Amino acid sequence: MKAFNKLLMTCILFAVGLPIACAQGSDPVLTLPAALQTALAGQQLIKAKANYANASSQGITSAKRDGLPDVTFSAQQAYGTINGLNGLASGIPGNIAITSGPVSGSQNWNAAFAAFYSSNINWNLFSFGLQKAHVADARGTYNVDAADLKQTTFELQTKVAGAYLNLLAAQRLHYSMNVNLWRVSQLRDVILARTQNGLNAGVDSSIANAELAKARIAVTDAITFEQAKARELAMQMGVTHQEFTLDSSFVSAIPAQLPAGPVYDISAHPLLDYYSKRVMSSDLTAAYLSKTRLPKVTLFGAFQERGSGFGTGYSAGNLSDFSGNYLNGIDPVRGNYLVGIGITWNITDMSRVSSRLKSQRYYSEGLTNEYHYQETNLTNQLEEANKQLVNTLQKYKETPIQLKAANDAYQQKKMLYTNGLANIVDVTQTLYNLNRAETDQDLASNSVWQSLLYIAASTGDLTLFLNQIK
Repeated sequence: MKAFNKLLMTCILFAVGLPIACAQGSDPVLTLPAALQTALAGQQLIKAKANYANASSQGITSAKRDGLPDVTFSAQQAYGTINGLNGLASGIPGNIAITSGPVSGSQNWNAAFAAFYSSNINWNLFSFGLQKAHVADARGTYNVDAADLKQTTFELQTKVAGAYLNLLAAQRLHYSMNVNLWRVSQLRDVILARTQNGLNAGVDSSIANAELAKARIAVTDAITFEQAKARELAMQMGVTHQEFTLDSSFVSAIPAQLPAGPVYDISAHPLLDYYSKRVMSSDLTAAYLSKTRLPKVTLFGAFQERGSGFGTGYSAGNLSDFSGNYLNGIDPVRGNYLVGIGITWNITDMSRVSSRLKSQRYYSEGLTNEYHYQETNLTNQLEEANKQLVNTLQKYKETPIQLKAANDAYQQKKMLYTNGLANIVDVTQTLYNLNRAETDQDLASNSVWQSLLYIAASTGDLTLFLNQIK
């Protein structure tokens, strides 16, 4: 039994010393700034949001180029007949017939080459602000995507920092449970020795064994909890699950500079900026829609040249004035140009656009409602964060007193029990209180850091938190 106890003690001491060895640098320490940098560089969601912003940025360029004039060039060469016929024709889509030759008394199959060359320009010279509204609408879309990227980046940094502190707290909890296991094991040895010598009732050893089993279960639960928090940090960082050695300063000291009083400013929060940009973008879309129903003043011009294998004397009375030579047919021999200005106004757009405009304005109102909803949530969240910081600071000040009192009580009850002046229930109760006090002490500093992070996340300014990291 003694040999087993020594082996058990060695294993427990090794388990207790393991977190300390890690903190002393047996593995590279992952600092919080390094964790944030890794997350921002490798997180696929950030890359996706950046690509969306780049895409909408190109949309602005595209919208600007939509205001350039349409310039087209065309050239066609063909071979065929030019028989004409007096009659009617309709504009049914898909049915195109060109008859430009003389009307002769009978069908003939005289054919020659012909060519047509043209250049055209159309420019919406004045559209009552449509082009400007189009560019503004595209820019509004980009502003939304850029704000979304900023908000997603901020949210990711907040989650990584929170996961980092949670894992550090889980590691300290694991450490505390190991210390408690070591202490319970020592107490169990004392109890077993006394019961074997008949100084205490046999039930005491049963209670001691139960406490030891409880302590082992607590260690197992702490390990499970730590593993879960490690997976969470790895997920937020965008890396595979691994063992992390973290900066222990978050559990050994509180921030050097804390807010002198409650913080209430949420005006710069990226989430509010994102929702604000959505409202603005929707309003710009509505402005663009309103412009589409207005008339457009267009400047246009064209220059055309034609060539034909049919001569100028080709007619119903002279069907021989044509040449089948290819070069004669494609040589441009006639040209025309025209320039002009015109106005177009599709008045039925007034009705169609009116419904779309009403829909867009309702959408803007909905986005405004969402903005105010988030604003209220952040205000309440910040109020809670301010109170939480006050409470965690108060707890940080009280935990040393609690720990000293719990340790004194445990040592006293343990001594009294050793001398037969206290029962096992009294000892186990003080043991429980000591373990709880040690856990509170280990997590007190971390809780202050988490409260400060909560305030920073609620205000939208992480520098309030990050500037405290040495």
